Amino acid sequence: MKKILFVIAAFVCFSSCVEKKKEKPEMEPATEEKMDSTTVRKMEPIAMDIDGSYFKATGTEPFWGLKIYDNKVELKTMEDTIVTPPSPPILAQDANIKMFRIQTEATHMDIIIAHKECTNAMSGEVSPYTVTISYKSTGSDESQALEGCGTYVTDYRLHDIWVLEEMKGAKVSKANFNGQEVPNMEININSNRFSGFSGCNRMTGSLFYEKDLLRFSQVASTRMACPNMEKESEFLTALQASTQYKVENNRLYLSNGSETNLLTFKKID
Repeated sequence: MKKILFVIAAFVCFSSCVEKKKEKPEMEPATEEKMDSTTVRKMEPIAMDIDGSYFKATGTEPFWGLKIYDNKVELKTMEDTIVTPPSPPILAQDANIKMFRIQTEATHMDIIIAHKECTNAMSGEVSPYTVTISYKSTGSDESQALEGCGTYVTDYRLHDIWVLEEMKGAKVSKANFNGQEVPNMEININSNRFSGFSGCNRMTGSLFYEKDLLRFSQVASTRMACPNMEKESEFLTALQASTQYKVENNRLYLSNGSETNLLTFKKID
């Protein structure tokens, strides 16, 4: 009799457990919220110091540092700091060389910036420009010569995510690009590179920056085929033809000197 009661009790407990398992609601499958890629990208912080200068150079043996601003030129050596008014660059016959000739009551200084790769003798860091400086105090016959490496400081305002708004003065929309995203790009001044979407394909490339000069070069892209690729081709041609820029009212305007605003981008982050 005891065995029969034990079996009945065990059966009741088992049935109860089964019912509880059935009552437990099933977990809904996880969903992933999809967002436009231009809204989820986050910009990498600017790594360099922003002090208003547009060109910086350094040298060793002896140690020195040069900064060129819109409103002054500053040369620091182990013995002295020389600050002078700015001077417009003189372009040599070789377009890759610029000279700044500065004459004040106290100092005569020539700065030559050559677009020639330069390696720092101590750190091994490679810079795109070789810099030569010759200076002396007014009235002195003895001049000092310095050599080192330098680079232009890319405008920090370019460091952002930009979405195409107009092409050659005409508004653009997704309809112009097969209903996909309109072209957009992320400019990273830490690496002087850009990447983004050109209307059908992903694109990437390098920035060439000097004061008042901006070029998008070494452009590479994927090779997907889309209907009506004329607009993408027009966009890429305009991007690579641009040489000048303006940042104003959260807009990036690109032109080439002969046409006004080849492309207009809107800042989105």
